[in-house]
Amino acid sequence: MTDEVGREAHFVQSLERGLAVIRAFDADHPELTLSEVARICDLTRAAARRFLLTLADLGYVRTDGRMFSLTPRVLELGYAFLSALSLPEVAEPHLERLVAQVHESSSVCVLDGDDVVYVARVPTSRIMTVAINVGTRFPAYATSMGRVLLAGLPDDELEAYLDRVKLSRLTARTVATPAALRTELRKVRAQGYAIVDQELEEGLRSVAAPIRDRGGAVIGAANVSVHASRNSVESIRRDLLPQLLATVARIDADLRIANPRRTRHRVG
Repeated sequence: MTDEVGREAHFVQSLERGLAVIRAFDADHPELTLSEVARICDLTRAAARRFLLTLADLGYVRTDGRMFSLTPRVLELGYAFLSALSLPEVAEPHLERLVAQVHESSSVCVLDGDDVVYVARVPTSRIMTVAINVGTRFPAYATSMGRVLLAGLPDDELEAYLDRVKLSRLTARTVATPAALRTELRKVRAQGYAIVDQELEEGLRSVAAPIRDRGGAVIGAANVSVHASRNSVESIRRDLLPQLLATVARIDADLRIANPRRTRHRVG
């Protein structure tokens, strides 16, 4: 059953109007008068006043008697949503924004044993001979995300990995010895990112950065992958790395208020 404007019978118009009052405030309008709120929300002054004073009583709005503004308590309204999200759910909107900026594919991986496993991906054009989907696995040593994740391991776990790993030459450029890999991982740990140049597949270059939880532990990695014919290592470092690092910083910020038990993604 709907009303004369097509709304279902359960629709609570007062709730809609109260939320509209909150949304009236934004970066361009951090403070508003009663009349401005009424105009933006298409309310009478009397209705706008009731909503604003109710929000003030609840702690979501403050006023000096003339101007109204939101309080930090409105963050609680989004916290419940963010706190229920998993790592892929937190990361994916940020990957979509990054891909729209750089026009290259971006993914998030976690470490599972000695492999990386894709848990989120926003592709553009296909640049690898093998299709990559959520659940795809690659050996960690040959990928930029894998190296970021390995570099984030505690020293004892990293040494155990280096002792057991079998390094297959996937291309002529693939790292050949545990000693060379150890040196590369020390570099990655020091600089905070990894660039891999055609070690997983000829023609594929990628750059990755770590995703950290609220305690600073590396729980995932995000990357941008490109075709070698379009991007040199220098252009990746100059043009793509800054935007990737900014994206990871936004993911980290969201994870700081997300549920830590859900953001530690489990495979299988």
